[in-house]
Amino acid sequence: MGDISGIKNITVSGRIGSGATTLAKKLSEHFKWEMLDGGKIMRKVQNDIGAGVEETSKRPDHFDLEYEEKIKKILSAETHHIIQSHLAGYDAQGISGVFKILVVTEDENGEDKTDIRIDRLVNRDGTPVEQAKHELRERDKQNLDKWRRLYADNDSSWVYWDKSYYDLVINTYDHNQEEAFQEALKKINLITT
Repeated sequence: MGDISGIKNITVSGRIGSGATTLAKKLSEHFKWEMLDGGKIMRKVQNDIGAGVEETSKRPDHFDLEYEEKIKKILSAETHHIIQSHLAGYDAQGISGVFKILVVTEDENGEDKTDIRIDRLVNRDGTPVEQAKHELRERDKQNLDKWRRLYADNDSSWVYWDKSYYDLVINTYDHNQEEAFQEALKKINLITT
């Protein structure tokens, strides 16, 4: 495992279909650090409780609360992890030695390009377009509703993709996978020298 001066762990967060998982995998392979894929864990839980991937509201609150506490413990007490999950960067607030990356898909006006994220789901999962549209919109809405209630006192303006939570924001609207990876490496190297 490669050490990075000043960085114990890295989080990669982003909305569904933003490219966060792809970036996390590339970083994990590059640094030979263990990757925790939050999306994979959440999909398994949804399946185990008999809920569709878009039925976030059916997932018990205690699971979300326990999961986020586990992430905080890993970030605080362990090293050499790449943690990819929606809330990983938010969870890392106030924990030293964590480099927090946010992946967005936004146009030049800062508007989320939902159509591109939907297209990525279609290509990644082989999901029909209409189903991908429904799943992405429902998952985005239900996740945000749940997390605002659990972590933000029902603040309707709170979003986990608030750029102030992160050390680096990478826009995959104008960066391909390799460019996003190289941008992350460049910033990590600047931090560590």
